[in-house]
Amino acid sequence: MSNTGLIRRIHSPPQLPAPVLACTKLLFCAMPIAQIALGAVYLHDCPRQHYIPIYSIVAGVFSLVLGLLSCLPCAHEPTEGPSNPLSRVCVAWNSLISFFLFCWFIAGNVWIYSIYKPNYNKNTTSSDPYCNKTLYLFSFWTTTLVYIALGLFLVIGCCVLFCFCLCGRADPDDDV
Repeated sequence: MSNTGLIRRIHSPPQLPAPVLACTKLLFCAMPIAQIALGAVYLHDCPRQHYIPIYSIVAGVFSLVLGLLSCLPCAHEPTEGPSNPLSRVCVAWNSLISFFLFCWFIAGNVWIYSIYKPNYNKNTTSSDPYCNKTLYLFSFWTTTLVYIALGLFLVIGCCVLFCFCLCGRADPDDDV
Protein backbone atom coordinates (compact mmCIF):
# COMPACT_ATOMS: atom_id res chain seq x y z
CA MET A 1 0.00 0.00 0.00
CA SER A 2 2.24 2.78 -1.20
CA ASN A 3 1.31 6.26 -2.24
CA THR A 4 3.49 6.26 -5.36
CA GLY A 5 0.44 6.22 -7.64
CA LEU A 6 -0.75 9.47 -6.13
CA ILE A 7 2.69 11.01 -6.36
CA ARG A 8 3.06 9.95 -10.01
CA ARG A 9 -0.15 11.78 -10.87
CA ILE A 10 1.28 15.07 -9.62
CA HIS A 11 3.33 16.21 -12.60
CA SER A 12 3.97 19.84 -11.74
CA PRO A 13 2.51 22.35 -9.33
CA PRO A 14 -0.29 24.50 -10.72
CA GLN A 15 0.79 27.85 -12.13
CA LEU A 16 -1.09 30.97 -11.14
CA PRO A 17 -2.08 33.41 -13.88
CA ALA A 18 0.27 36.42 -14.16
CA PRO A 19 -2.27 39.02 -12.91
CA VAL A 20 -3.08 36.93 -9.83
CA LEU A 21 0.61 36.42 -9.13
CA ALA A 22 1.33 40.15 -9.52
CA CYS A 23 -1.53 41.13 -7.19
CA THR A 24 -0.38 38.59 -4.62
CA LYS A 25 3.18 39.91 -4.69
CA LEU A 26 1.93 43.49 -4.32
CA LEU A 27 -0.22 42.45 -1.38
CA PHE A 28 2.73 40.76 0.31
CA CYS A 29 4.84 43.89 -0.24
CA ALA A 30 2.37 46.03 1.71
CA MET A 31 3.43 44.68 5.10
CA PRO A 32 7.19 45.29 4.63
CA ILE A 33 6.45 48.82 3.38
CA ALA A 34 4.33 49.45 6.48
CA GLN A 35 7.14 48.06 8.67
CA ILE A 36 9.67 50.40 7.07
CA ALA A 37 7.34 53.40 7.34
CA LEU A 38 6.37 52.86 10.97
CA GLY A 39 9.93 52.05 12.01
CA ALA A 40 11.21 55.22 10.35
CA VAL A 41 8.46 57.48 11.70
CA TYR A 42 8.88 56.23 15.28
CA LEU A 43 12.64 55.61 15.14
CA HIS A 44 13.33 57.48 18.38
CA ASP A 45 10.01 56.83 20.11
CA CYS A 46 10.81 53.65 22.01
CA PRO A 47 13.53 54.28 24.59
CA ARG A 48 12.37 51.22 26.54
CA GLN A 49 13.69 48.98 23.74
CA HIS A 50 15.34 51.08 21.04
CA TYR A 51 15.88 48.04 18.81
CA ILE A 52 12.16 47.64 18.01
CA PRO A 53 12.00 50.38 15.34
CA ILE A 54 15.31 49.17 13.91
CA TYR A 55 13.96 45.62 13.86
CA SER A 56 10.89 46.84 12.00
CA ILE A 57 12.90 48.74 9.38
CA VAL A 58 15.44 45.98 8.75
CA ALA A 59 12.78 43.26 8.58
CA GLY A 60 10.79 45.36 6.11
CA VAL A 61 13.78 46.11 3.89
CA PHE A 62 15.00 42.53 3.72
CA SER A 63 11.47 41.19 3.15
CA LEU A 64 11.09 43.58 0.22
CA VAL A 65 14.48 42.51 -1.15
CA LEU A 66 13.45 38.87 -0.87
CA GLY A 67 10.16 39.64 -2.63
CA LEU A 68 11.93 41.54 -5.41
CA LEU A 69 14.50 38.76 -5.88
CA SER A 70 11.67 36.28 -6.38
CA CYS A 71 10.45 38.38 -9.32
CA LEU A 72 13.73 38.10 -11.21
CA PRO A 73 13.92 35.53 -14.02
CA CYS A 74 17.08 34.04 -12.52
CA ALA A 75 15.14 33.07 -9.38
CA HIS A 76 13.24 30.35 -11.21
CA GLU A 77 14.88 27.02 -11.92
CA PRO A 78 14.68 25.92 -15.54
CA THR A 79 12.30 23.01 -16.03
CA GLU A 80 14.51 21.41 -18.66
CA GLY A 81 18.20 21.40 -19.35
CA PRO A 82 21.17 22.20 -17.16
CA SER A 83 21.00 24.57 -14.23
CA ASN A 84 21.96 28.17 -14.91
CA PRO A 85 24.95 29.51 -12.85
CA LEU A 86 23.05 32.78 -12.36
CA SER A 87 20.17 30.74 -10.99
CA ARG A 88 22.49 29.18 -8.42
CA VAL A 89 23.66 32.62 -7.31
CA CYS A 90 20.05 33.75 -6.99
CA VAL A 91 19.18 30.67 -4.92
CA ALA A 92 22.21 31.31 -2.69
CA TRP A 93 21.17 34.95 -2.13
CA ASN A 94 17.59 33.93 -1.40
CA SER A 95 18.84 31.34 1.09
CA LEU A 96 21.13 33.82 2.83
CA ILE A 97 18.43 36.48 3.08
CA SER A 98 15.91 33.94 4.33
CA PHE A 99 18.34 32.70 6.98
CA PHE A 100 19.10 36.29 8.02
CA LEU A 101 15.37 37.07 8.26
CA PHE A 102 14.85 33.96 10.40
CA CYS A 103 17.61 35.02 12.81
CA TRP A 104 16.39 38.63 12.79
CA PHE A 105 12.86 37.40 13.56
CA ILE A 106 14.15 35.54 16.61
CA ALA A 107 15.98 38.66 17.79
CA GLY A 108 12.83 40.72 17.24
CA ASN A 109 10.86 38.25 19.34
CA VAL A 110 13.26 38.82 22.22
CA TRP A 111 13.08 42.61 21.90
CA ILE A 112 9.31 42.77 21.50
CA TYR A 113 8.10 40.15 23.96
CA SER A 114 10.67 40.96 26.66
CA ILE A 115 9.06 44.34 27.38
CA TYR A 116 5.43 43.25 27.11
CA LYS A 117 3.33 45.45 28.14
CA PRO A 118 5.39 48.63 28.00
CA ASN A 119 4.54 52.06 29.32
CA TYR A 120 2.87 53.88 26.41
CA ASN A 121 2.74 57.30 28.05
CA LYS A 122 5.56 59.56 26.91
CA ASN A 123 4.90 62.21 29.57
CA THR A 124 5.11 60.07 32.70
CA THR A 125 7.77 60.98 35.22
CA SER A 126 8.30 57.40 36.32
CA SER A 127 11.63 55.69 35.89
CA ASP A 128 9.99 53.27 33.44
CA PRO A 129 10.81 54.42 29.88
CA TYR A 130 7.99 54.43 27.36
CA CYS A 131 7.47 52.90 23.93
CA ASN A 132 5.17 54.41 21.33
CA LYS A 133 1.90 52.50 21.36
CA THR A 134 1.44 52.39 17.58
CA LEU A 135 4.98 51.14 16.96
CA TYR A 136 4.90 48.57 19.72
CA LEU A 137 1.46 47.14 18.95
CA PHE A 138 2.22 46.99 15.21
CA SER A 139 5.48 45.15 15.89
CA PHE A 140 3.82 42.89 18.45
CA TRP A 141 0.94 41.90 16.18
CA THR A 142 3.01 41.43 13.03
CA THR A 143 5.28 39.10 14.97
CA THR A 144 2.32 37.29 16.48
CA LEU A 145 0.66 36.99 13.05
CA VAL A 146 3.73 35.11 11.81
CA TYR A 147 3.12 32.52 14.52
CA ILE A 148 -0.58 32.37 13.70
CA ALA A 149 0.15 31.90 9.98
CA LEU A 150 2.74 29.22 10.77
CA GLY A 151 0.26 27.38 12.98
CA LEU A 152 -2.45 27.53 10.30
CA PHE A 153 0.02 26.35 7.68
CA LEU A 154 1.00 23.36 9.82
CA VAL A 155 -2.60 22.40 10.63
CA ILE A 156 -3.74 22.73 7.01
CA GLY A 157 -0.63 20.88 5.79
CA CYS A 158 -1.29 18.00 8.17
CA CYS A 159 -4.93 17.84 7.07
CA VAL A 160 -3.89 17.78 3.40
CA LEU A 161 -1.33 15.04 4.05
CA PHE A 162 -3.93 13.05 5.95
CA CYS A 163 -6.38 13.40 3.02
CA PHE A 164 -3.65 12.35 0.57
CA CYS A 165 -2.96 9.26 2.64
CA LEU A 166 -6.65 8.39 2.75
CA CYS A 167 -7.06 8.95 -0.99
CA GLY A 168 -3.91 7.00 -1.76
CA ARG A 169 -5.06 3.96 0.22
CA ALA A 170 -8.52 4.01 -1.31
CA ASP A 171 -7.11 3.92 -4.87
CA PRO A 172 -7.14 0.32 -6.22
CA ASP A 173 -4.41 1.17 -8.79
CA ASP A 174 -1.82 1.61 -6.03
CA ASP A 175 -1.77 -2.08 -5.15
CA VAL A 176 -0.19 -2.99 -8.48
